[in-house]
Amino acid sequence: MIIVGAGVFGLTAALELRRRRWAVRLTDPGPIPHPLAASTDVSKVVRLEYGSDEFYMAWAEEAREGWLRWNERWPEPLFHETGVLMLCRRAFAPGDFEAESFRLLTLRGHRPERLAPEAIARRFPAWNARLFQDGFYHSRGGYAESGRVIAALADEARRQGVEILEGAGVTRWVMRGPRLEGVELADGSRHRSDEIVLAVGAWSPGLVPELASLLRPVGQPVFHLRPADPTRFEASVFPVFTADVSKTGWYGFPLNRQGNVKLANHGPGRPTDPSGDRVVAETDEARLRVFLRETFPSLAEAPIVERRLCLYCDTPDGHFWIDRDPDRPGLTVAAGGSGHAFKFAPVLGPLIADVVEGRDHPLRSRFRWRPEAATVSAREAARFGGEPTPRQP
Repeated sequence: MIIVGAGVFGLTAALELRRRRWAVRLTDPGPIPHPLAASTDVSKVVRLEYGSDEFYMAWAEEAREGWLRWNERWPEPLFHETGVLMLCRRAFAPGDFEAESFRLLTLRGHRPERLAPEAIARRFPAWNARLFQDGFYHSRGGYAESGRVIAALADEARRQGVEILEGAGVTRWVMRGPRLEGVELADGSRHRSDEIVLAVGAWSPGLVPELASLLRPVGQPVFHLRPADPTRFEASVFPVFTADVSKTGWYGFPLNRQGNVKLANHGPGRPTDPSGDRVVAETDEARLRVFLRETFPSLAEAPIVERRLCLYCDTPDGHFWIDRDPDRPGLTVAAGGSGHAFKFAPVLGPLIADVVEGRDHPLRSRFRWRPEAATVSAREAARFGGEPTPRQP
């Protein structure tokens, strides 16, 4: 078994397939974690909330249990259950992301705490409670230290006998007639296997051109700010949050190990060359400053100590792309994270392994090979639509 790509899809697949007694070789242009990969940076949100989508919420519940088990195995916790604060600028209305998430959480036996403006002001003093009129806090959720998680998974994979080749980018398939037989690396070496998992996200169309119209790389702005008063942004009073996210795209994290507050946008993004420069536009920074003045006045003039574009690999319908390639026997593609895959890290590997082995899985149909999706325009429930962004021809 060869797995191409050591991000969250590839590493979790490698661990699960090794557990099932496959011999696994994992290649990545490296280093791991790769600085350009979607899995990098210091943090990713782990939440259960998916509006009215019960399939994702149930899977996220399973993933959270996996994060807690991983914490027990690791020398120190890398999943931090700060809870998740979801606020909106108007009273709950049917169909709104926050209202539907609250309703479904309650139906599934969770106990999210509904918050009025006075409670928001008292418990979360960094927020402008005059602007945010409704919302809830849910104690089950938080964030994972994404780059450190990838490094920990790679270390575990090595201990379990996975052969990892860093600095080893795949340039083309090795074929025998119509049959896929292996890969050729940038150094010219060939590695043979009749089963391959391609887990390179936005780079997938380079090896599977048919996916060019189905896996779309977009960049999302990410900012790290240094607050003047760090105590206002500690996790106890400033947990992981979304700020009317389906209408603004803004979300963020408490003070991190570096003493910074990370904020990012879960919106339409803009087309991005995955191997090119990742430059945050001046308009993105201007939007951030408007958001800060309205939402977190004490951060309005905080210095930005880091800015970057987070790479999404979008599918047209917002669902992952995990299935066998119908035209290349032996190839499984695992990609299309669409900006919300990392939270599912503990359950991604078993799903990918089931697809490789031809086993049933409750979510296989949702993530199947679906070229007809090219005509669809949809998004994950929390994602801000923004102004329509033209698709690339």
